[in-house]
Amino acid sequence: MELSTNSRTRSGLNPRWRSSRMFMKNQGRLATIEVGGTHYDVGVQLGRFAADLVHTYTVPSEVWAKVMARRHDSRVELMRRMVEIRFPTYWQEMRGMADGLGLPFDDMVLWHFRGDVWEMPPEGCTTVQIPGSEPIVAHNEDGDAAQISRCAIARVRPLGSKAFTSFIYPGTIPGHAFAVTEAGLVATINHIGALDVGVGLPRTLLGRALLDCDTLDEAVRLLKTSERSGAYHVTLGQSGDSRLFGVEFTHSNCSVRRIEHTQCHSNHLIHQGISDERQEISASSRARLKRANELVAQDDDVDPLTVLWDKSDPVLPVYRERLDDSAQTLAAAVFHIGDKSVEWSVYDRADEPPCFSTQGI
Repeated sequence: MELSTNSRTRSGLNPRWRSSRMFMKNQGRLATIEVGGTHYDVGVQLGRFAADLVHTYTVPSEVWAKVMARRHDSRVELMRRMVEIRFPTYWQEMRGMADGLGLPFDDMVLWHFRGDVWEMPPEGCTTVQIPGSEPIVAHNEDGDAAQISRCAIARVRPLGSKAFTSFIYPGTIPGHAFAVTEAGLVATINHIGALDVGVGLPRTLLGRALLDCDTLDEAVRLLKTSERSGAYHVTLGQSGDSRLFGVEFTHSNCSVRRIEHTQCHSNHLIHQGISDERQEISASSRARLKRANELVAQDDDVDPLTVLWDKSDPVLPVYRERLDDSAQTLAAAVFHIGDKSVEWSVYDRADEPPCFSTQGI
């Protein structure tokens, strides 16, 4: 899809990488950091970056307590073995993160299983999918605003694996928000509140594994063929490939849909044949999806930021900033997936210039 001089150029693309090593912006802006080394080293560095907030906010929280109460869930030990065998490098990232945070490794593993052994309260995220010869993916990352000081755009270079740039949350390895990899793969993740979970690879670890895939087909195959525990919706694109996919997966099903027309997704299953599974659907998810689809239906050449920044619903807006909301929009990202590279920008405040723009990773 050719970029024009109309409103779609609003994303303000700039090929320069705007970061410095382990640098955090002031005044509540989204941080940009760089980490690298062995997978264990990556985990240690990410853990150290977030340690203060994790100890003062995450560990004392009710959510942490509820997850830790599932320690003796019969599925946990089986899932641990599956991850250690299938994903030993990510196992080392979790081990490094535990050491960087100064937390027991068993607690760190269980925390990464939280969306599988205990269904989280309603979370957010809205995705706009625009197919074409050069597809566009746009995504609101909604989460707990209290974490923003240790959220970041992280440029990660693990030895022996693909480099990537990803939005990260404190205390969790990358792969469950949005990212671009050195293979030109774009992945955005939406929480799904599926109620029928089972023994399988945790959704967070599958999200991390996507970042090591060489191709779109490999990424789709990973999700379709793996034993899965929890549920996600994933939007996938890749530079040099005009295809755009939306994937909904649960413990028992995986639906892959090639995106043929502009559409949106929020936080519940909508694909035919999978949407009748038992799931929690928040009022926010319904309202955001309805409003987002209304906006893209009104304009064939819609600016994705017009959708992501929409606040027309005073109670359940697409762009979430109400203090009484269960989640708030922490970042909006727009990815232009070209023939040779991905140009993308991240915005940590609506109606302001991007805080981060780059080409590739």
